[in-house]
Amino acid sequence: MNNSEITILPRANPSLIGHEIAERRFLKIWQSRRIPHAWLLTGPRGVGKATLAFRMARLVLLNDEDQSISSGLFEDPKGPSLELNTENPVFRKIASGGHPDLMTLERSLNLDTNRLKTTIPVEDIRTAAQFLRLTSSEGGWRVIVIDSADDLNRNAANALLKILEEPPDKALILLVCHAPSRLLPTVRSRCCNLPLTPLHHDNIFLLLKEHLTGFSIEDLKTLSLLSDGSPGRGISLAEAGGLDLYREMISLLSTLPDIETELLHDFGDRLARRGAEDNFRIFTELLSWWVSKLISLGTRKEVTIDIIPEEEGCAERLLSLTGVDRWLEVWEKINTLASQTDRLNLDRKKTLLNIFHTLKAAASG
Repeated sequence: MNNSEITILPRANPSLIGHEIAERRFLKIWQSRRIPHAWLLTGPRGVGKATLAFRMARLVLLNDEDQSISSGLFEDPKGPSLELNTENPVFRKIASGGHPDLMTLERSLNLDTNRLKTTIPVEDIRTAAQFLRLTSSEGGWRVIVIDSADDLNRNAANALLKILEEPPDKALILLVCHAPSRLLPTVRSRCCNLPLTPLHHDNIFLLLKEHLTGFSIEDLKTLSLLSDGSPGRGISLAEAGGLDLYREMISLLSTLPDIETELLHDFGDRLARRGAEDNFRIFTELLSWWVSKLISLGTRKEVTIDIIPEEEGCAERLLSLTGVDRWLEVWEKINTLASQTDRLNLDRKKTLLNIFHTLKAAASG
């Protein structure tokens, strides 16, 4: 049984690797004193966007920005960065969620269902607007971090647009966004875009090695490849047993178009149990990701990189059975079924059987 350390929340994470260019861009603009009031931090889920947002907030919320930079608080041997000593009062207040001039908006708990709400409602944006109109308790800026903007419902997005159109003085809005194309174009156009790119798997391996315990070197290497450039994804996979789920997934895919019905039903029973919601979500995300790689392989005619020995040649064999267009249809159906099951609380086992019925039909030509 593998164990891992408790995941560090972005607001309390003191370090960020691989995004030095984005940090220096923000720092340079901040020093120019012509800082945009809204920033859109984009990139893959779990790549470090929220961590960067809170690093930006720390700089802005320091009482004396001139002193904060010139005194070396934000100096790094490799050049200027947003690194701040964890003993600094601003760091500690933000890490604890107790800074009076910082508000974080994210999906809250539905007390009736004891599950996270599916969206950030308009009422939360209205509360944020009132917060921004207040005078800063520290005499400086007020900052809002929205994590993530993808979760805003339509009314909330329109309410946010009104704030962006007429922002109060010394107000900074940091929007974490995984899929910017889904945001209102008018919201995007009023933000300074700060894109974060996926990290190389070597960097992710070092991060996982630092934060996870109980995993072999080979397992950490496998997790770094499954992370797909996202440290957050790697840690989530490790904590939720993603390695075992991936191995089981490959075992099932390797038998297509023939599937051992008993094994599939047993697997479906385990994913349908109470408390296995995260396992089901991770499995469908891994499956969708793997099929997308299969499609890329068929489209670009690239040589696949097998992540575990058991999957060697599996992708090439499935591509030989049917064309890329059919696998694209399969990918779309996997995503649709997974989304509907989560949103409507459908029977997870039936969804799994439906997905593999689709995979079998595709592999049968």
